[in-house]
Amino acid sequence: MNDTTQDAPKLSWWRRLSSGLKRTSASLGSAVADLVVKRKLDRAMLDDIEDVLLRADLGTEVAARIADAVGAGRYDKAISADEVKNVVAAEVEKVLAPVAKPLVVDATKKPFVILVVGVNGSGKTTTIGKLAAKFSADGRSVMLAAGDTFRAAAIEQLKVWGERTKSPVIAGAQGSDSASLAFNALTAAKEQGRDVLLIDTAGRLQNKAELMNELEKVVRVIRKVDASAPHAVLLVLDATVGQNALSQVEAFHRTAGVTGLAMTKLDGTARGGILVALAEKHKLPVHFVGVGEGVEDLAPFTAKDFAKAIAGIES
Repeated sequence: MNDTTQDAPKLSWWRRLSSGLKRTSASLGSAVADLVVKRKLDRAMLDDIEDVLLRADLGTEVAARIADAVGAGRYDKAISADEVKNVVAAEVEKVLAPVAKPLVVDATKKPFVILVVGVNGSGKTTTIGKLAAKFSADGRSVMLAAGDTFRAAAIEQLKVWGERTKSPVIAGAQGSDSASLAFNALTAAKEQGRDVLLIDTAGRLQNKAELMNELEKVVRVIRKVDASAPHAVLLVLDATVGQNALSQVEAFHRTAGVTGLAMTKLDGTARGGILVALAEKHKLPVHFVGVGEGVEDLAPFTAKDFAKAIAGIES
């Protein structure tokens, strides 16, 4: 394979990521550019830059740090928008680099059980389908469990993904007990020697206590079949909810012991900086980011690419 062929997929993902983060980078970049062309750098300008960063949901600590870094050694000098963008990218990358970790499937755990949690509408079921497609493409045998038993649409959606990825789907009637479904799925996946079991879960937040009790029960029941499972608990977050994502991480982490994050719908918001605020606050691994509907629009998270895309730097 020649180099150009190898580079092609990487380039197309970069294009998808940077265009997916266009709303965030445009609001950041244009606001910053407007500020810096008008005057020399002073405290008031740094405060304005900090405000722009806060509006992109980067969080107070990170926004203050970036503003300080922009100001370092540049007082009373003219500064270009590109200089500011480069500082933003460098500082964001520092926050993200420690959490950019791939989701590693341990082949000694068979099946490797991934419990997928998150509120309704976060893109949970679609993310499971995309992961099933990725694992299947890597030559792993996958099973899906339709544990969101309250939503007929979620069960149907998972069945479609099962057909698409040639993965069996364990599903019950709408309203059936999700813990016993998870138990049956794990038992079947073990018997069939499947490599990966992806379990969908309910995400109704109307009654948080009830939802969290149900999740705890699912985890308890899974452990009756395999004491080491679930091997990964992936929390799917919708970027468009902004600051709300912080409290979702807290609630799900307490209940299900979240081991990593996938952030979807980054193309639908100007507040993609929320991922940076999450990384700063919770330090949880970020495994995947999604910038669209297609299978190829969910990709492993890389700190440098994300930092450049959010700052609006063309690769």
